[in-house]
Amino acid sequence: MSNEIAVEDDLQESEELYERLVIDIPKGQEALRIDKFLMHRIEGATRNKIQQGIDNEMVLVNDKPVKANYKVRPYDKIVVFDNRHPDSNDIIPENIPLNIVFEDDDVLLINKPAGMVVHPGSGNPSGTLINGVAYYLKQQNPKLEENGLPRFGMVHRIDKNTTGLLVLAKTPKAMTDLAKQFFNHTVHRRYIALVWGDFEENEGTIRGHVGRHQRFRKLFTTYPEGEHGKEAVTHYKVLERFNYVTLVECRLETGRTHQIRVHMQYIGHPLFNDDFYGGDKIVKGTIFSKYKQFVDNCFALCQRQALHAKELGFIHPTSKQPMLFESYLPDDMLAVIEKWRKYSENKNDIS
Repeated sequence: MSNEIAVEDDLQESEELYERLVIDIPKGQEALRIDKFLMHRIEGATRNKIQQGIDNEMVLVNDKPVKANYKVRPYDKIVVFDNRHPDSNDIIPENIPLNIVFEDDDVLLINKPAGMVVHPGSGNPSGTLINGVAYYLKQQNPKLEENGLPRFGMVHRIDKNTTGLLVLAKTPKAMTDLAKQFFNHTVHRRYIALVWGDFEENEGTIRGHVGRHQRFRKLFTTYPEGEHGKEAVTHYKVLERFNYVTLVECRLETGRTHQIRVHMQYIGHPLFNDDFYGGDKIVKGTIFSKYKQFVDNCFALCQRQALHAKELGFIHPTSKQPMLFESYLPDDMLAVIEKWRKYSENKNDIS
């Protein structure tokens, strides 16, 4: 696979509710029920579907949910959301093994391995986690189609070479509920990362919009003044120091594409072996050949960015009870962390 295709694969990993339609009501608009109004503005929409969307708070008027009998008024701003990515591909069910952590009638928790793309896209029409989920869910319900459960329940994503926990919905109601929790930034997400460099402080917060790089459109970058991209907030805490690299936890308030990777690069601590953002070379350390060989050995142990989605917490869409899940660090990250731990304890013997 070419690097260009690999980049396109990785850029599939983002989470959003998508604005399907934005309507600014003009001055002379007559009072009309919003469900009837939207029927005439959304091609192919039925009144039942529109009412479901309104009931699920996927239709906002002046940034607030309304009832189906709300009457549209002049100067109202209507936003209709959708769970589906506007560039969604047809999903072909495939019998792909899944590491299922938890499942009930509403949700499916999966621990994703490194190297698996979450959703079909440019360069990877098959072999993704969602292809496997589509097959799995259709074994339970052969009549299930993508228009009944868009993207087969996907409400968020993690990067191709990031490991860890994903939650998927098994019903349209659960999908809407979970999508809103991610959209409103109420989901608990804790990542573990190995990053280059040492930190002066033990914890901190990174604030800076994240969006596509203005020149290199396949990459993302931080815009601290907010002139591009979308608001992004990452809280970090030092867990362990290994001289030239540091083990940190990152807690996300927002879920922008490549957010942790871009934010850590922005503050001078790119993720270890992150080939997108400068972590796949020696960033900190000595000039000795013995040290270079040590780092190369570490790269060989963990052949990806050292990032793992360790904890995921949300409110169950039906029971409304808080749920929190935790996954173990994968073997490649455990191996490289242990290697750096031993290095920091015996630094003089290696440098």
